[in-house]
Amino acid sequence: MNFIEEFIKKESASAILLIITTILALLLSNTFMSPIYQLFLHIPVEIRIGALHLDKSLYHWVNDGLMAIFFLLIGLEVKREILEGHLSTVKQIALPGIAAVGGMVVPAVIYLAFNSNNPIAANGWAIPTATDIAFALGILSLLGKRVPISLKIFLMALAIIDDLGAIVIIAVFYTTNLSILSIVIALISLVFLIILNGFGVIKKAAYFIIGAVLWVSVLKSGVHATLAGVALAFTIPLNAKNKNGQKVSPLKEI
Repeated sequence: MNFIEEFIKKESASAILLIITTILALLLSNTFMSPIYQLFLHIPVEIRIGALHLDKSLYHWVNDGLMAIFFLLIGLEVKREILEGHLSTVKQIALPGIAAVGGMVVPAVIYLAFNSNNPIAANGWAIPTATDIAFALGILSLLGKRVPISLKIFLMALAIIDDLGAIVIIAVFYTTNLSILSIVIALISLVFLIILNGFGVIKKAAYFIIGAVLWVSVLKSGVHATLAGVALAFTIPLNAKNKNGQKVSPLKEI
């Protein structure tokens, strides 16, 4: 038990687990275990609450559910750095912003250069525009304190801007069945979250409840649900005051 506790406390623990599970997934998907692995990924998981019905495979719950939580945590860190850290000036945030745009445009152009003669393949130009932030940060965390925090923040900001851009591209060019009702509910939820922030509400449960509504509506809208995680993160206040007038930070407590 002590070994497990010590391992969890290590900064590189998540990266080590990520690499191990990736290797395991590659082995399973490229051996005789592939059919069983595919069946496992597509196990149906259903949630039904009254008229609300979410029926997704395990694969989609990871992509749309767990990744939304991951982007919530990344968004919280980026917001803190924007307000009081390494991204608090226009000059500091300009570099990852420009790098993110380049990280979308250049791979798309290279992809089109190789697939311009194949109309079907050319339609996949948006695939290389997204950055795999989990692996990028995982590799950096393996290096521990030898990597400056400014580099990690730069990569987080780059990846989150890059992924938001990729989500917008997918929504504009690839999504054919957008749900206007779900988008309206998502916007209303976002407005309520902004109002909570404006009034200095520090109850994290209030943000999470409305955030859940935001996530479901974004999921149902046809837009990638990770966008809800980022939006929720940016509405949670960095600094506020409790009933006793003491300064608290809901963002840092999550």
